[in-house]
Amino acid sequence: MAASAPSKCFLVTGPPGIGKTTLVMRVLDTLSTSNPNLKIHGFYSREVREGSERVGFEVVTVDGKKGSLASSTISSPESLRWPSVGKYRVDVASFESLVMPELQVKDDTDLFVIDEVGKMELFSSSFFPAVLNVLNSNIPLLATVPIPKFGRDIPGVARLKNHPGAALFTLNKTNRDSVKEQIYSQISELLHKP
Repeated sequence: MAASAPSKCFLVTGPPGIGKTTLVMRVLDTLSTSNPNLKIHGFYSREVREGSERVGFEVVTVDGKKGSLASSTISSPESLRWPSVGKYRVDVASFESLVMPELQVKDDTDLFVIDEVGKMELFSSSFFPAVLNVLNSNIPLLATVPIPKFGRDIPGVARLKNHPGAALFTLNKTNRDSVKEQIYSQISELLHKP
């Protein structure tokens, strides 16, 4: 029996607030410091707060462009037609305009980062096909996925987890540093292969 190929898809999961985005950012910082010429494409999501209250989420590309993902404070007539998750209305057009160019597979890309493949992002009909295109490109992918709700994954997330090249890392408070080191060393090894 042949040995399995090393993972090229690194999925990080865990409960909300456990540090998935922080882990991704720490891996990116370490990779960028040790490999300053890396071509990394993708995005991460972060909370938007007014005082101590979370009022939405924004997406930020690896090169620093920002755009709205979801908000609980926007109440334009247009936003009333947007899909919602809990109290948040998802701005699919803003998300797609920022993220879709980042997910274009190009020969010079060394790594893709997608934070996250979740319910809000999956309201975009273009997003998941682009994620699958990245996954099938043979370019390493570091992505976050939500923990299953009520024991069931979102279908797209289940598909990623079941991909033959995927490795799933479940974060908790005690393993965050070791998981960061594992992912960093595995991606570094992939990037340094001829």
